[in-house]
This record gives sequence, structure tokens and C-alpha cells, in this order.
Amino acid sequence: MRKVIIMGAAGRDFHNFNVFFRNNNTYKVVAFTATQIPDIDERKYPSALAGKLYPRGIPIHPEPKLKDLIKKHDVHVVAFCYSDVSYRHVMSVASEVIAAGADFMFMGPECCMLKAKVPVVAVCAVRTGCGKSQTTRKVCRLLMERKKKVVAVRHPMPYGDLKKQIWQRFEDLKDLKKHDCTIEEREEFEPLIRMGVTVYAGVDYFEILKRAEKEADIIVWDGGNNDFPFYRSDLHIVLLDALRPGDELFYHPGEANLRMADVAIINKIDSAAAEDVEEVRSNIREVNPKATIVDAASPVFCDDPEKIRNKRVLVIEDGPTLTHGEMAFGAGIVAARKYGARELVDPKPHAVGSTRESFEKYPEIGSLLPAMGYGSEQIKDLEKTINKVDCDCVIVATPVDLSKLIKIKKPSVRVTYEIDEIGKPDLRGVIDDFLKKK
Repeated sequence: MRKVIIMGAAGRDFHNFNVFFRNNNTYKVVAFTATQIPDIDERKYPSALAGKLYPRGIPIHPEPKLKDLIKKHDVHVVAFCYSDVSYRHVMSVASEVIAAGADFMFMGPECCMLKAKVPVVAVCAVRTGCGKSQTTRKVCRLLMERKKKVVAVRHPMPYGDLKKQIWQRFEDLKDLKKHDCTIEEREEFEPLIRMGVTVYAGVDYFEILKRAEKEADIIVWDGGNNDFPFYRSDLHIVLLDALRPGDELFYHPGEANLRMADVAIINKIDSAAAEDVEEVRSNIREVNPKATIVDAASPVFCDDPEKIRNKRVLVIEDGPTLTHGEMAFGAGIVAARKYGARELVDPKPHAVGSTRESFEKYPEIGSLLPAMGYGSEQIKDLEKTINKVDCDCVIVATPVDLSKLIKIKKPSVRVTYEIDEIGKPDLRGVIDDFLKKK
């Protein structure tokens, strides 16, 4: 029996355990290590999920303890199971593992993709913040226009009590409160629910699939970070970012996504330099010449642009896009420039608690505020920080309307964004071709 540590971030790691290691007598998983997600380490993967081979569950430790854990448990294999990290980071971790005496393992589609009884359309990306969510919404809308019953299955975000999150179904906005959803979960679930799309998420994607395929004509896999799908897809759509040319070839597992893609969407070309768009296009053709390439923009919309014009503004952007997505700016900054803000107010001097810690961990974040809300404490710290900042207006550029979750004690405007294909081919044609073939 080979002893294993699974490295993860409360998502791919749990899934790979469930589908490959859980009932596998060849391996004994002695621990998970966790990164990226606050407060997930020093907990346990519960026995209710771990199965009969693990009656006491499996401990989850902080990733910095990895080397000591390898030595302590005489570990044979370390499986790397999280996403949106540079090749340099991955190989640095691999070198640490090898030097400690263990093998380093990647897990591909054959051992961790599940097959659905209904067609699956997957929406994934090469980096966090490329535009997956808006693309998922558009794909769902196009399928619904064609009278298909669509169920979206979201990449996991189980940051609470794992035993209560084995599988979750969201059909009504009340379900968000019922399941005590974080800001990150609400950002992904709420827009789809408002469209009339039922959303599933959780920890055990066997259990989720059994339920989703019973009520769906088509499942839309709504990817997270730059991970590849948990379900085998019949149409694999992958987003690329023209503002980050080259990243599609240097981040794990984003390049794998690109190489598997049926459709590659180059997004944000309205904001990017022409040479950067062409670099991305050339990279697609180099590694996946069979992929259909779609050009797209992400235009921003504001409910009251005059509140921005000539004002000192605080911009709040999607948290994961700015942090491990490494984006310097998002839709809020675009809106501030478009509608003539006089000044971007830097929130860093006013940051409190976990918000301050986010700035310390990600020093490259500019004069804007990441909407980090993985738990109640982070949400409280975000609210305190916003209200301490001296500004004329707050630009809220998160997928969920923060003003409904926290009290913003100053004028605010909401900025939204949708994917808008340019020319042909477009998503409408892609979906029509897919339905004809299926």
C-alpha cells in the first residue's frame, strides 16, 4: 500500500480523492494539504465523505508543512491537485517533494473524469478571470432559447461544513441563504438562478451527477480557476485572455484545457493591443490547430454613470481574479476610465483584518479592493474597509451585488459585464452545430 498526500485547495483535491483514491486499497491517503483558501487547513475531510477505508476521516494541513509530513508518514506519492499556478511554482513544489524522497504525481482525465448520461457542455479557461461566468450564462441562455432543460454544475467551492455540502441544489435565491453561501459562491450561483437555471455544487460529484442528469437535457459544466472539467464533455469551450498573452502556455492546468478545447474564445480583445490578440491567436493555432476560434469582447455596463464622472472612486473587483488570477484590474477600473472618474482611491491604508492580509499576500494588487468573502469574518472586514475609505463613490464590479450583502455607507454604482462575440464564428453558431450533431 502506497502512502499518499494530496495537495489541493478544497476542490480538485477532494474530487480526485473521491473518484480515484476513496475505495482504492492500493493507496492510503495520510493527509491533504491546503492552500489559497482561508481557514480550510487544520480541519478534516470527514468520514462521511472519506468512506469505509477512512473511518476517522483524513486530516487537512497547511501546505508549508508538506516536507515534514512526507518525512513523518514515510510518504511514497504526492498528488498535485489544484489549479491556476505557474509552471515555475509547480516545478518548485515537485522539486521539494522529490528532494524529500517522494514521487510527484499529476492526475489526468482518464482517472478523474465522470461520464454523464446526458450531453455535457463545459466552459473552462486558461486563467482565472478570463470570462468563464459570463460565457456560461450565454451558453445557458442559448440552450434555453432552443427549449433545452439546462442544469449548471459548478466547480466546487466547499468552504464550510463539508458534511453539509456533499451535494447542494440551488433553484431559488433563498437557497443561497439556506446553504450559508460565501460571496464567492453567490457570485457564481446568483446570476444563473436569476436566469432560471438550476445549479448544483458541493463536494461529491458522483452524487451531484446522479441528481443533475435526472432533471437535465444538457448539463453545463461551469468551471473554476483554470481547471479542466470533472465530467467528460461533449463540447469543451475554453476562454483565453487577450490582456494576458502567453499565460495560456505557462500555467497549470490551463494549457491542458487549451489543448483539449473544441472552441477557444479570445476574450477582451476590445481592451487589448492588437499584437497581444495575435500572440494569443498564434498560440492557439500552435498547440490546438483544430479548435474553432471565437473573438469576443467584455463590454461594461453601469446603472448610473454620472455618479462616477469627475469623482474620487473606490473600485471593488472580483477577489479571485485579482489574487491568484494575478489580474492588475478588471471591469471596475475599465468603467472608472470609461465614465471619467477623477481619481482611483487606494484602499490599502484603510484595510483591516483579513482584507489587510490579502494586500500583504498579493502586493501586486493596485488601487482597488478585492471582494474577498470566503467566510463571515472576511465579509465583515471587507465592509469595514469599504466604509473607512474616503471617496465620493464606490464602484461595485463583482458578479453579485455587494450592496445587498453588506452595508455600504456612501454612494455606490453597480458595474456589470457580458460576453459579446465579434464576427463569426460565434457562440450561437457553435451551439447550433453542437445540437445538430447530438
